Amino acid sequence: EHLHSWVFSIVALTLIVRLFMFPLTYKSTVAMGKMAELAPKMQELKEKYKNDPVKFQEEMMKLYQEVGFNPMSGCLPILLQIPVFFALYKVLTITADLQLAKFLWIQSLAQKDPYYILPVLMGITMIAQQFISPSPEKSQNYIMMISSVFFTFLFASFPAGLVLYWTLNNIFNLGQTYVIKKLTFKEEKPTKKKGKKR
Repeated sequence: EHLHSWVFSIVALTLIVRLFMFPLTYKSTVAMGKMAELAPKMQELKEKYKNDPVKFQEEMMKLYQEVGFNPMSGCLPILLQIPVFFALYKVLTITADLQLAKFLWIQSLAQKDPYYILPVLMGITMIAQQFISPSPEKSQNYIMMISSVFFTFLFASFPAGLVLYWTLNNIFNLGQTYVIKKLTFKEEKPTKKKGKKR
């Protein structure tokens, strides 16, 4: 019973956090999708102002404003979760019940996964996000891929309950991104048809 209540609590916490951040996730995903569509234009600007980085940045900022994209918007969801992350870490390390709570192959949610299965799953979900999330630049995908591997090794020594939270967070985020992309596609499809008729 204690196990089910704690696992349910972690799942519920993750779901609440993701629902709270859905408006931000929606806005960020739609803007990133628009930026991905403008990737050829971005490449043109890069070539045009390759010897003038200041002018290039100015033109890029204009492009960002056009589509309502904030370069820092991708970092905001992570920053907002830092207090939740540390609060959960504190709970996992001081709560006696969690020291004894087992989860499948894990002897304690307050201890690290002895077989590193959860950290690997977390890393896989992070990589999966790069494939489903629209990205205007390929270099950004490479950076995120490297960071996914880095965080997999970093989280290997973290309490299993914390890794479970982050893995579930990634899974819910994948679902949200998929739904947002589907909704956005449905919204844009009729306008494209109208353009063809004209």
